[in-house]
Amino acid sequence: MSSNDDQDDLKPSATPGYKPTGTAKTADEYAQLDAEDESLARWKASLGITAGALTGDTSGPRVTVLTLELDSPTLPPGKTLVFDLNDAAKLADTKKNPIIIKEGVEYNVRITFKVNHSIISGVRYIQLVKRAGIKVDKLEQMLGSYGPQAEPYTKNFDVEESPSGLVARSGSYNVRSRVVDDDGEVYADWEWSFKLAKEW
Repeated sequence: MSSNDDQDDLKPSATPGYKPTGTAKTADEYAQLDAEDESLARWKASLGITAGALTGDTSGPRVTVLTLELDSPTLPPGKTLVFDLNDAAKLADTKKNPIIIKEGVEYNVRITFKVNHSIISGVRYIQLVKRAGIKVDKLEQMLGSYGPQAEPYTKNFDVEESPSGLVARSGSYNVRSRVVDDDGEVYADWEWSFKLAKEW
């Protein structure tokens, strides 16, 4: 899978009316903006943005992606399909040794991430699936707007159905996953692979 060939497919779609933010503001800076607007203050409070709210090291990334999980009610008891993005060796292994996904079953993707020190908006998960070098699927999922907090956030994506049939089961699929915002800042970018089979 060529990294340069994927760059256009891995760009987030444009949000109508969005203008680049320029320099990112901290949660405290946002809390001070328009402090007299009562409805805006309530909205900011819903995101955890209040004066003196959680502040941390602002030199690191605004978002840290912790895990990506494939979940299905058909998974055998005790079996999980979780990618720990902090384990580089295990991620590299899933690129070389495809995970097995049962054909024709409903599943959903779940992502867990931490917002460190700034408000995030327009952050998306993009997944590009290729087979034999040819793009066969692309998923783009909006994560939403979040403020910094000590506990991680979890976002469940819509339920999908895995392909089925002899042709779908032959060969493996290469996946490039990315978490990126409207400004083009990439928070996570990794590759993995899977095979479809009759059983998990």
